[in-house]
Amino acid sequence: MTRERLYLLDTTLRDGAQTAGIDFSVEEKIVISELLERLGVDYVEGGYPGANPTDTAFFAEKRTQSATFTAFGMTKRAGRSAANDPGLQLVLGSKADAVCLVAKAWDYHVKVALGCSNEDNLMSIRESVEAVRASGRESMIDCEHFFDGYKANPEYALACARTACEAGARWVVLCDTNGGTLPSEIREIVAKVREVVPGENLGIHAHDDTGHAVANTLAAVDAGVRQIQGTLNGIGERCGNANLITLVPTLMLKAPYSETFELGVTADALAEITAISRAFDEIINRSPDRHAPYVGANAFATKAGIHASAILKEPETYEHVPPESVGNRRRVLVSDQAGKSNLLGELQRLGMSVDKADPRLDALLSDVKEREAQGYAYEAADASFELLARRRLGEVPKYFDVKSFRVMVERRHNALGELVTVSEAVVKIDVDGDARMSVAEGNGPVNALDNALRKDLGRFQDRIDEMELIDFKVRILNGGTGAVTRVLIESQNRRTHKRWFTIGVSSNIVDASFQALLDSHTYTLLKSAG
Repeated sequence: MTRERLYLLDTTLRDGAQTAGIDFSVEEKIVISELLERLGVDYVEGGYPGANPTDTAFFAEKRTQSATFTAFGMTKRAGRSAANDPGLQLVLGSKADAVCLVAKAWDYHVKVALGCSNEDNLMSIRESVEAVRASGRESMIDCEHFFDGYKANPEYALACARTACEAGARWVVLCDTNGGTLPSEIREIVAKVREVVPGENLGIHAHDDTGHAVANTLAAVDAGVRQIQGTLNGIGERCGNANLITLVPTLMLKAPYSETFELGVTADALAEITAISRAFDEIINRSPDRHAPYVGANAFATKAGIHASAILKEPETYEHVPPESVGNRRRVLVSDQAGKSNLLGELQRLGMSVDKADPRLDALLSDVKEREAQGYAYEAADASFELLARRRLGEVPKYFDVKSFRVMVERRHNALGELVTVSEAVVKIDVDGDARMSVAEGNGPVNALDNALRKDLGRFQDRIDEMELIDFKVRILNGGTGAVTRVLIESQNRRTHKRWFTIGVSSNIVDASFQALLDSHTYTLLKSAG
């Protein structure tokens, strides 16, 4: 059976740039464009040339090799020609292959935002599409607030879509701009639009304000649209956009979509989607969502012992798709619910071959359960678990020995008369039989301890310099100022960008932090030795 083609337009660099706290540079946009082409999207919407210096510079050159390089803009203003509209002309003067213009499709917005008549707005849509086509580019219209507009005035919303199509727009994109429409409404309204615009010319642009952006996109595909717009990891204004990292695997691996449609994404590219998702998070300096569908670190994680035993025998029992198909991996978590199946599966993943009759396995299981009773949580701290396991099996060298540490926090006025808080740490260690003492200041006690610990590690210095701490989380386990505290530290290798988590537990928050720090330093040295 011949499958129908679905087209993907990524708007990470345009609509995704509306995300609070995100501000792409030209260089970052170039790198992200390369990620998108690696995935295999059909269109890369790179921004709005003329709206800001970054987007104007980005569109000074064609930035894609295979994907259609797409510029965003607005339809011409009412009362002037397309040739005399400076905003539209800046977009048409860019190096884009295609142009996507936003048009009002809700008569309320035409009156309030544009201040023109409904007929003038239709004329702007028509003449803008014609101007894009006359420039030799593919034309698209984003019908802004289409679904809210349809609910308020269905005849006018349909007229906007029909006008764009009759003017020659390749794609007429129906936008749920406020993100408040539900899947059943999407399906019903798209069916009505198909009476005036062929499905092969329709697209969907969904926002996630009700948590339905992916579901709404799939509902629109069910109803007949053939272009999907979304962003990497679902970033976007307010609650975000439809997440292409979730949609692509669903469309390629889940019936009936996998049997009915095909994308420009290959199976090999799909197997890189986890790496692409995490690389994007690195670029925007955001920790990956461990619970993200398909690509999260916990997407194929199993904790309960009976589930783990079954999954190791037959993965399909608790996995909806093979994790390898999306570049992820199976994780059997180690916790106080663990049995030998969990441990054996996790040790195998770590490259440690242990016979299930080995008495050290029972001792390790006992260690895990005892320590988790104290507050440790090894399913969230892979690196600390690996160190615990390798120590029990005698596979962790003694790189250095911490004899003592001390931290002082002083609040005082500096030379400028400003009130400041200064942390100073002293760490005494033994490296290869040589006693060393390091003193360092830091932005807080944990930072001071990290600086002091890594200040002089002798022959290990170059290897430890590759490691940096990137996140620090504290959880109080049983309340009160004297409570047991759990600290989780996320670290990464500056060169490889590999991340890992370590854990410490103590009634003293500094002691718990130092435990996690020690594990992170030791893990760095263990992995760099390989």
